[in-house]
Amino acid sequence: MFPDAANRRRTLAVPHTSLTQPPTAVPFDNALFRSEPADVAETASLAVVGNAPATDAEAIDAAQYVVRFNNAAGFGGATGSRVTHLALVNRGGQMREWLADRHFQERPVVRATRAFILPFPMLPEEHNRPETICWTREALALLRPTGRPVHILPEALHERARTLLAPRTEGRPNPSTGFLVTLALVLARGHGASPLQAYGFGFDGWPGHPWSAERAWFAQAQAAGHLHLHPLERDPWPR
Repeated sequence: MFPDAANRRRTLAVPHTSLTQPPTAVPFDNALFRSEPADVAETASLAVVGNAPATDAEAIDAAQYVVRFNNAAGFGGATGSRVTHLALVNRGGQMREWLADRHFQERPVVRATRAFILPFPMLPEEHNRPETICWTREALALLRPTGRPVHILPEALHERARTLLAPRTEGRPNPSTGFLVTLALVLARGHGASPLQAYGFGFDGWPGHPWSAERAWFAQAQAAGHLHLHPLERDPWPR
């Protein structure tokens, strides 16, 4: 995920304390999670900024790496003005809107980021009909002129996310982009890493995501020391 990384792969063990099942090995692109000269999995401070209301600009901007999502609510204001990685959902109507926006590349958060993350792997053409839902090819073409790295999260990560969320979900879980990216970061940082700092996660929005199950996983990961979930100024999710 971090653009100065060597372009190689490794297998990362899933941290046992954060999961509901025994550890398994999940392949990830090591370039996603390394910085130069230090390995971000162990040393770098990392802020992951959701799109719920947050007012932690100073703390967020102090992190070595700042990951934001989609339209990056609060960027340049209440949630700070730094971004190193921007995750852009590459399936559904939101990406279609960005593709139609001639000024998308001029958006401040797009201009400021050092790398992009696409959370969904590319669907084969035959699975993307009759209605287009996967815009990965078009997204890559849109972002290519920026000259910055574009990282795509693998299907193995989605399988792991569904496994983790299934016990608290009816039917097949459909994880949110925020959950997928945070899970990938937690898995990559490994044992002994300082907890990543999660801001602006309200666990609310599109009803197709299993928000209650995602909140429960965040609480479990926090108890295990993998992340710290900063409370919202006004939490929209009743307890």
